[in-house]
Amino acid sequence: MSFSLPAFRRKWSYRGYMSVGAAMVTVALGLADRAEARKYGSPLDIFGIAAPRPRATVHSANISGRIPLPRPRPEEAPKGSAKASDEAPAETEDKPSADKPGAAQPAEAAPPPEKQASACRLALTEEIAIAPSIPDIRGPGACGGEDLVRLEAIVLPDKRKVAVKPAAILRCTMASAIADWVRKDVVPLAASLGSTISDLDNFDSFECRGRNRVVGAMLSEHGKANAIDVRAIKLANGQSIGLTDRTMPREVRERVLHSVCSRFSTVLGPGSDWYHEDHIHLDLAQRRNDYRICQWNVWDPLPQVAPLLPAERPEEAPPREVAAKPEAKPEAKPESKQGIDDEASEKSAASPDKPAADGQKARPHKPATKKRR
Repeated sequence: MSFSLPAFRRKWSYRGYMSVGAAMVTVALGLADRAEARKYGSPLDIFGIAAPRPRATVHSANISGRIPLPRPRPEEAPKGSAKASDEAPAETEDKPSADKPGAAQPAEAAPPPEKQASACRLALTEEIAIAPSIPDIRGPGACGGEDLVRLEAIVLPDKRKVAVKPAAILRCTMASAIADWVRKDVVPLAASLGSTISDLDNFDSFECRGRNRVVGAMLSEHGKANAIDVRAIKLANGQSIGLTDRTMPREVRERVLHSVCSRFSTVLGPGSDWYHEDHIHLDLAQRRNDYRICQWNVWDPLPQVAPLLPAERPEEAPPREVAAKPEAKPEAKPESKQGIDDEASEKSAASPDKPAADGQKARPHKPATKKRR
């Protein structure tokens, strides 16, 4: 009777019980018949003593013919420290290097594309206005805008500069409209007054606010950098043309009115509301059907009012002549005067038909009246 490990396993593995002796016999037979156990797979290795499967035989091959070997280190290469060589991983020929021509370079972050200048920016040169560009403004509630400039001065055709005080922050289109208005309309007006324009009084330009500074109101054109408030135009001879000054000639203010209403879509001044009684509001708001607003009442000049106090007498004036005082006459008592008046009235009443003296004309009789004081 021969015992084999596969037969023993088939006999005892399908039973529901195994004794300790059977387990010891299994171990002994497994050690004795180890060579035979290599031919069969172990379906149930309870004790983990099964021998591993034999590995396939590794046939020697020409390794140098399949795996590329690194190039020999040149003699002139610097020698690295042993510590660095241990820490750094070995480099192979297939790894790209920055020193090799044609090696793949890491992709660098491309710079943001430069913003192209607008047509207005290209047209608004230094020969027309000193207006450097500024970054776009992004404020709360859609405040701000794009293509903004800081209008510092307007260059006239004769190369003179009209300063904008203070400098106005505007859109390029609005700054260009202001420059054209000053160059083509205000310069001839100043020439008719015998002078040249020197300054433009800027009352307000960009400001992030609602209309008329009312909280919660619709965003003003000032909040879009599309409006400017002009208060006066100053001339080189020191004269200031206040656009709302009623002491200025009406003809001058009407000329300014016609010029701005033909160039800007919105003009607000005295008579529009009490917010614009001391300045003129100009903007280029876009509306349906190119609707325009021109509300500016040119009031009549104020009447000339005489001064309340006389002018001071100059020191070089001759002294004033003082008239002599009249001598005071003694006044009659009221009783005696009343008696004289009564006596005269009685005489005239007693002789009403008495003829007049020679050479004198008869006078009609008048009743005596008391003189009022």
